[in-house]
Amino acid sequence: MTVERMPAAEVPVSAGLVRRLLGEQHPDLAGLPVEALANGWDNFVCRLGGEFLVRLPRRAMAAELVAHEQRWVPELAGRLPLSVPAPARVGRPAAQYPWSWSVVPFFPGRVAARSEPDDPWSAAVALGGFLDALHVPAPSEAPVHASRGIPLAGRAEGVLTGLARVDPADRATALRVWETAATMPAWDGPPVWLHGDLHPANILVDRGRISAVIDFGDITSGDPATDLSVAWMLFTAEQRVALREAYGRADDATWGRARGWALALSLVFLTYSADNPLMRGIGERTFRAVLE
Repeated sequence: MTVERMPAAEVPVSAGLVRRLLGEQHPDLAGLPVEALANGWDNFVCRLGGEFLVRLPRRAMAAELVAHEQRWVPELAGRLPLSVPAPARVGRPAAQYPWSWSVVPFFPGRVAARSEPDDPWSAAVALGGFLDALHVPAPSEAPVHASRGIPLAGRAEGVLTGLARVDPADRATALRVWETAATMPAWDGPPVWLHGDLHPANILVDRGRISAVIDFGDITSGDPATDLSVAWMLFTAEQRVALREAYGRADDATWGRARGWALALSLVFLTYSADNPLMRGIGERTFRAVLE
């Protein structure tokens, strides 16, 4: 399969920049040690002392999403059964950096893509309960994402392009999975709150248990099937049943669309992971689970 690099940063980001921004805008935090942790598709992330992380968008597209995260995650956090990183401080554009940025709580643990839960059955139940609590009708002013939470037909072009790059031995099966998902009735309920980017690199495991869901940069509203696709990213077929039962309200059409979303996202992860083996691993695992 042809693999491309993840999107390039559009502005220089570094631990030094974080120190300068803190010194200007949050001087009470400026004396804490700063350590670069991750340079992802959308954000540059630093550890700040023992209690915080700093998240700086590295692309204009990601910068547009920061305002959504800063606006809405604090409102959602209080009713969710897992920890989520509601911003503790908000950073503003500055002379040396053009966008808003956030200081968020640091949660202990490792991402589920690197450290799977000790008991995946309990983890499936926990994640299903989290999604049940999250997926309530969103207000009319909630964000609308161009590519998440939308009707599955909106992903068709990308899926067909991605399938052209996979091993021919898998292509026919994957195409059948996609065509089946595409025939499912569209979501006809109210748009519900969505994480929008729920995969095992955005789920934390601490002491063997799922403890937090992080990175709400793609928070949006729409079809819950988008988030339910995580069931194919982390769990076996039997464990997916446990997640669905804990969620409690995924009819066959929603579950069928969720499988289609899992296929669509797996192809994105596989395509744009030449320099991100973590996401490539998630893509490979998800693709295989979808074909089962």
